[in-house]
Amino acid sequence: MNIQTDNLSPLARDVLKLEAGHAFEKLTVTGLGHLPAKHMLDDVAPEALFVEGKAPHRDPARSVLSGLWLWHDWLDESHEVCQNVHTPDGSFFHAIMHRREGDFSNSKYWYAKVGNHPLYPVLAANSGTVLNQFPADKVLLRVNFNGWNPNAFVDLVEAVHDLPESDPKRRAAVALQQMEWRFLFDHCVRA
Repeated sequence: MNIQTDNLSPLARDVLKLEAGHAFEKLTVTGLGHLPAKHMLDDVAPEALFVEGKAPHRDPARSVLSGLWLWHDWLDESHEVCQNVHTPDGSFFHAIMHRREGDFSNSKYWYAKVGNHPLYPVLAANSGTVLNQFPADKVLLRVNFNGWNPNAFVDLVEAVHDLPESDPKRRAAVALQQMEWRFLFDHCVRA
């Protein structure tokens, strides 16, 4: 999936290009994120991430900023932004952030706040393509049983985040995580 970048400023596009092939590969994050991204995002107003006159409303723009921090493993910075976005999109990024810090129960709490997000059917439809690349496994299939199940995805990440990077279940979780982020980020950019 390609992210819709027409509305994004050159700064936002440059931030997305940083570590493009390796961003969001960690299921849980400890330590610092990608330093060049931090230098680019420090003190950036959400509106500066968009071409002049193309910025969405305030909350989607802040969700985009939270998403960029998250993409580059800066969980505290992402959290500072998303905890003040009281929309399903803000709660969605909030849930992802807590999952990536390893606070799995708090992640589920925030997924519950998301409610029935319009992206869930899209994630369900696309997760099958991702999962078909990996050996069949009940733990993986639960994520997409009767539609996208964010709690089952949290359970999957909790079960596999310590496994070696070569483990198929872990690789599947990373691929699902990247897909989830891309669709949510694109959704907020288009808002």
